[in-house]
Amino acid sequence: MAIGSGIFLIALGAIMAFALNESVDAVDLQLVGIILMIAGAVGIIISLLVNRQRSNTTHREVKEQHVDERRRDIDG
Repeated sequence: MAIGSGIFLIALGAIMAFALNESVDAVDLQLVGIILMIAGAVGIIISLLVNRQRSNTTHREVKEQHVDERRRDIDG
C-alpha cells in the first residue's frame, strides 16, 4: 500500500466518521470510518518503513583495470 492509498483511506474514513449524518441498518458508518482511518495510518507507516529499508542499502562498485605489460615494454 503506497502513501497515497493510505492518505485516501484516512480521508475516506474521516468523511464516513465525521461528515455523514446518514444511518444504514446493520452498518455503523462511524465505526467503518474509524477502521478505514486506522487502516490508512497503518498503511502509511508500513510504506515508510519499507521505503526506509530500501534506501538504507549500500552499493559497491568494482572497477577492474588491466595493464598491458607488452605496451609498457615498447614505450619504456
